[in-house]
Amino acid sequence: MNIHEYQAKEVLSSFGIPVPRGRVALTADQVERTAREMGGRCVVKAQIYAGGRGKAGGVRLADNPEKALEAGKDLFGRVLITPQTGPEGLVVRRLLVEEAVEIGKEFYLSITLDRNTSRYCIIASAEGGMDIEELAAKSPEKIRMLPIDPFVGLRSYEARKVALGLGLQGRICEDCVRLMLNLYRCCMEKDCSLVEINPLVVTRAGWLLAMDAKINFDDNAIFRHQDYPEMLDYTQMDPLEITASEFDLSYIKLKGNIGCMVNGAGLAMATLDMLKEYGGEPANFLDVGGGASKERVAEAFKIILQDSDVKGVFVNIFGGIMRCDVIAQGIIDAASEVGCTLPIVVRMDGTLVEEGRRLLLESGLDVQYTDYLGDGVEKIVKMLQES
Repeated sequence: MNIHEYQAKEVLSSFGIPVPRGRVALTADQVERTAREMGGRCVVKAQIYAGGRGKAGGVRLADNPEKALEAGKDLFGRVLITPQTGPEGLVVRRLLVEEAVEIGKEFYLSITLDRNTSRYCIIASAEGGMDIEELAAKSPEKIRMLPIDPFVGLRSYEARKVALGLGLQGRICEDCVRLMLNLYRCCMEKDCSLVEINPLVVTRAGWLLAMDAKINFDDNAIFRHQDYPEMLDYTQMDPLEITASEFDLSYIKLKGNIGCMVNGAGLAMATLDMLKEYGGEPANFLDVGGGASKERVAEAFKIILQDSDVKGVFVNIFGGIMRCDVIAQGIIDAASEVGCTLPIVVRMDGTLVEEGRRLLLESGLDVQYTDYLGDGVEKIVKMLQES
């Protein structure tokens, strides 16, 4: 789960991590008013669910309230395209207005989950800022990593080792140690999968500040945090993903033209890999889960069909807990309701597979059935290539 930068800074501030003074604005007039309160000189930052805003023109330095107003008018409603948004970009509907800070030195600091070790790890670099991704690709030796033992947590001496590795000394070094300890506490208490400060800066006045912040919450832990859903900005999310979340479906929009419905995340990933291997382009990741009802399957199928990029549908189901006849009836109900005329290839195996096959073949839909994954993938890819 993503949140905006201004929200991330509110969370960090609640854990004693210093951030610049700032306020979110929803209109250009609010930008100007906040700029005056900041003393005139300020930074106006677009709030979207993506990084790379600076290079895309989404961060403006304003020397006075009038310039801040101009920046606000220009940014509100603008579509920002960054490497993380894709070519369609994201619309700017909120701006963060912050005090301008004289920066002495920039660093990169984050705590994230290391999938290889199943532990949190600190990632730090003495060269933070907009080009951190390029730095990681070209000079990985400049990136420092420290795995954190989950049984003992982050210790002061470990944080101090990282701070010293960044070249910090004296009071600033100890401030950075406290900041990292608080950052780790934030990760644990808020169930974060990522907390990133880029850049972490030492100002010319000698203070440590989190100039930019990004936080991702673990979706699996949202039940412990009743306030998290209220923090979501639904204007930044794909409408189909919003609909899928209402039915507790794992759905991610992709760029291809083959709609996919699969049960089980592992099988779904394998299906996407097979489609790519055969020259196809999946339009989505969609896991209906292991024990979905007929109604839930129907809603999942309707979500796939609402995507205008989808030109054909591939269904890959292993009926263990889930019955194949339930899957088949859900597909039939959804396709009949929306008047689906797209080609559909279904690969099913498991519980009541014969009944599921019979329902599909007698449905009158444009359905081809197969028992084998490779055969099914080859069929749907070939059908779309020939159409």
